[in-house]
Amino acid sequence: MSAHRRRPSWRRPTAAVAVVAAVALSGTAFADDTPPAAPPQPSGARAAALDDSYYQDALGKSGAELKSALHTIVSEQTTLSYDEVWEALKTTDEDPADPSRVMLIYSGRSQAKDAHGSGADDWNREHVWAKSHGDFGTAAGPGTDIHHLRPEDASVNSARGNLDFDEGGDPVDQAPGSLADADSFEPRDEVKGDVARMVLYMAVRYDGSGGFPDLEANDRVGNGSAPAMGRLSVLRRWSDEDPPGAAEKTRNDKIQQIQKNRNPFIDHPEWVGEIWT
Repeated sequence: MSAHRRRPSWRRPTAAVAVVAAVALSGTAFADDTPPAAPPQPSGARAAALDDSYYQDALGKSGAELKSALHTIVSEQTTLSYDEVWEALKTTDEDPADPSRVMLIYSGRSQAKDAHGSGADDWNREHVWAKSHGDFGTAAGPGTDIHHLRPEDASVNSARGNLDFDEGGDPVDQAPGSLADADSFEPRDEVKGDVARMVLYMAVRYDGSGGFPDLEANDRVGNGSAPAMGRLSVLRRWSDEDPPGAAEKTRNDKIQQIQKNRNPFIDHPEWVGEIWT
C-alpha cells in the first residue's frame, strides 16, 4: 500500500441557501406522482419541519436506539428498477449550470446526460457502497438505491472497483484529486463527506431484514465480498471535515421526490457521531 499523504487542514464552505422541498421532475419516468413544487423555505425552517414530521420518532435518541429508529424511517421508500436508475440520476445529479448534463462524482466534470453506457468515456452507475460488499449486485433495493448510486466516468468506475475508502495511493486518471492503491480509494476533497454519508446511510437502511444483507461500516479495508465497508474512522472524519453543502442537500430533496426517503446524515450530520462513537 502506498504511503498515506499528510492531509491538509480544510473545510468546504457551505452556502446559506434555501432548499426546495419538492422538485419538479417533468420529462422523467417519475413525473406522474410528483406533487407541485412547494415555495422555498429558509434552511432553518426546513430542518424544523423535517424534525416535526419525518424525523419525529428519532429525536432524543442515540446509539443503537437512534440507528434503529432511523432504519424504520428510511425503510419507507419506493424501490426502483436498475433501468429506472438511469433516468433518476439524470435528475438527482443534473448540472445546475446546464440541464442537459450531469455531474460526475469522483471526476467532478459535467457530461451530457445521454452519453451514458459502458464505453470508456461514457458515464455509468457507480455504486458508492460497492455492490460486491454483501453480494447484492443490481437487485432492486440496495442495488438500485439512488442514495448511493452516482454518475461516474466508466473508466474511473472501473478503477475504483470494489475498493474500500481510505487515504493514500496514486492519482486516478480522469478523476483529479482522487487516489487509489491496492486496497482503498480516496475521493477528491470536495465529495469526501458526501461519500461518507452515503456509506453510512446504507449501513442504517439495510440491516438484514427484507431479504437484504446486513450492511455495516467497519474500520478496515479489504472487506471483499463481506457485507462491510471501511474505513469507518476515516469516513467519520470526512463527514466532519466536509459537512453537507447546498448541492448535497438539494440532491436529498430530489431523491425524496423519486424514492420517498431521505439520507438522515445530510439533514443531521451530528447523528454520525451519535451512532458511531
